[in-house]
Amino acid sequence: MKAFTRNTASIFLVGLVVLGMMCGSAVAGSTARLKVGATPVPHAEILEVVKPILAAKGITLEIIEFTDYVAPNLALNDGDIDANFFQHVPYLESFAKDRRLNITYLAKVHIEPMGAYSKRVGSVKDLPNKAKVGVPNDPTNAGRALLLLQKAGFISVDKKAGIAATIFDIVDNPKNLQIIELDAAQLPRSLEDMDLAIINSNFAMEAKLVPTKDALFIEDSDSPYANVLAIRNVDKANPALRELAQALTSKEVAAFIAKEYQGSVVPAFGLNF
Repeated sequence: MKAFTRNTASIFLVGLVVLGMMCGSAVAGSTARLKVGATPVPHAEILEVVKPILAAKGITLEIIEFTDYVAPNLALNDGDIDANFFQHVPYLESFAKDRRLNITYLAKVHIEPMGAYSKRVGSVKDLPNKAKVGVPNDPTNAGRALLLLQKAGFISVDKKAGIAATIFDIVDNPKNLQIIELDAAQLPRSLEDMDLAIINSNFAMEAKLVPTKDALFIEDSDSPYANVLAIRNVDKANPALRELAQALTSKEVAAFIAKEYQGSVVPAFGLNF
C-alpha cells in the first residue's frame, strides 16, 4: 500500500511538471497584446507601420490616441497602457522627476524639428517690434523654443539656463517681442492671433503644415530632442516591448519616415537595452 502510494505520488508529481511545461509553452507561444498611447501624427502613423511586423511575432498592437502631453505619461505610470510614444527625452525626464513617476524609455525613434510659423509675415525680416510670439508652456519645450528664437537672432538667453530656459532667462530682446506661453497643442490655432508661433512638428503636421516648407525657420537635424518609446521601469526586460522597440527602429520604419514626411521627421534610432 505504501509502495502504491509512493508510485502514485511520483506519477502525480511528474504529471504536474509536464503540465507546467505545457502551460509555459502555451504562454510563450500565445499572442501577446500591447496597448500603446500615442499622439496622432506622426507617432500613431508610425505605430501603424509596425503592426504587421509585431503580428508576425504573435504580438497584437492596440494604439490609444492622446491629444495632450500629460495624460499619456500618467496612464503609463498607472498601468492603463503598456507604453507610450509621443515625447522627447528631456520632456520625459523632466515630467518623470516632477511627478515622481517610475518611467523610462526603451528606444529612441525619431526627431521632429521644432519650427517657427506665421500667417502674418512671410519672412523673419518682416517680424515687427513688439510682435506676439507663441511658445509651448511646458518647461522643456518652452526652453527649446527660446533657444530656437535665440539661434534665429531674436533674443539672447542666459547661458546658465541651457535647455531649461524660461522667459525669465531672456537677457536681451531687441525687438521687445511679447513671448506668450500656450499649451503646445493650441499653438497652431493661435496663428490667427500671433505674429509668430514656435510649434512642435507633430502638432504642425496635424494642422496640415509642412515643417520643411511652411516654417520660417526650423531646428537643425542634429537636435537632441529624440522622440522615444516610453515604458515603466519594471518592464525594461519585457520581451514584447523589446520586440516593439526593435520594430520601431527597423528599416521598414526608416523607409516610411523618409517617404511620408520628407524631412519633417528624421530617424534617430537607438535602443536603450
